[in-house]
Amino acid sequence: MTTETTHLSVPRPGRARLAVATIFCLNGLTLANWIARIPDVKQQLGLNDQRLGLVLLCLAAGALVSQPIVGWLIGRVGSRRMTSVMLIGFCLSVVLPGLATSMLALMGALFVVGACNGGLDVAMNAQAALVEQRYARPIMSSFHGLWSVGGLLGAALGGLIATQGVAVRAHLLGVAVIAVIIAVFATRWLVVDDQQQHAAGATFALPPRALALLGLIAFGVLFCEGAIADWSAVYLRESLHSSPALAAAGFAVFSLLMAAGRLTGDALALRFGPAALVRGGGALVTLGIGLAIVSDVPLIAIIGFGLVGAGLACSFPLILSAAARTPGVAANTAIAAMATVGYTGFLVGPPLIGTVAEAVTLRGALGLLGLVGVLVAVFGWAVERKPAAAARG
Repeated sequence: MTTETTHLSVPRPGRARLAVATIFCLNGLTLANWIARIPDVKQQLGLNDQRLGLVLLCLAAGALVSQPIVGWLIGRVGSRRMTSVMLIGFCLSVVLPGLATSMLALMGALFVVGACNGGLDVAMNAQAALVEQRYARPIMSSFHGLWSVGGLLGAALGGLIATQGVAVRAHLLGVAVIAVIIAVFATRWLVVDDQQQHAAGATFALPPRALALLGLIAFGVLFCEGAIADWSAVYLRESLHSSPALAAAGFAVFSLLMAAGRLTGDALALRFGPAALVRGGGALVTLGIGLAIVSDVPLIAIIGFGLVGAGLACSFPLILSAAARTPGVAANTAIAAMATVGYTGFLVGPPLIGTVAEAVTLRGALGLLGLVGVLVAVFGWAVERKPAAAARG
């Protein structure tokens, strides 16, 4: 009865879908504008590579702190309200790195940005899960695809503005103002939460056993994504002796195929089923990384990295959808757990690859991603879950 009432309270779910899609795209676009200015901030503050790495860890630290807290708050006030608050907070926070005048100030600024971004990640995915339930068919991948599109657009825009000599502070302030205006309009159409869905569950407890296998896959998927993001260009440049432009193409192709996979993922999941898509994606990851590390031809390696992007594309969105449908687990708890575990994998991946590379070469270290692909292919059946409403009978 509660589920039916909630459906009737949202007569035009298309507006809610547009709102969530706009938020995902806006998040990717805004974050990418900051990323495009990292070299300028590094130069202005006189940071070396080691100090910059330490500073950037504050983004991750903020996210890991905020994600379980926001998951808990969603159970109290709903994902609609938390998405609105975290989105506005994130859009405003992107100004802070441009105001930093010291390494310590930049660390504090990035902790705030990371906290707002991590909290928004949980809230907007919880909201996306609600919208997906109203459609009764897969649409989660399309939201993540638009995040990727926003990131690509933001990186291009940010790079163009940087080449024009615009000050970092003015650039990020302009981005924040425009983003807040868009955010205010987008959040008006978000879905009102089903309180029965979000009331149960203690977010600060360890993830329940029902989510353990999904958590393992989420960790592995984002482990691979983080590793490719940080090491693909280094591998192409130093191990295969590529030019700087060709080395950058590895991650660009990876990102483009990931975005394309996410934008088509909902239709593929509807046709073949979520489990088949995730398991097939795992096999594609193994094939792609195999091509990248076996061949000494840079173009072959770039194709391999692209296949890895295509293989990873739909897995995390489908994991979030499956977690939100887990019977007996509140959706906010499930999504916060998957976001936190997955983000931990994203952080662990790059340093672990670097550590292993010291012992067995970077080529050998990247082979770990192939093992993760096998793991995803074997256990991908875990995303095939019935909606919680059906489970309640």
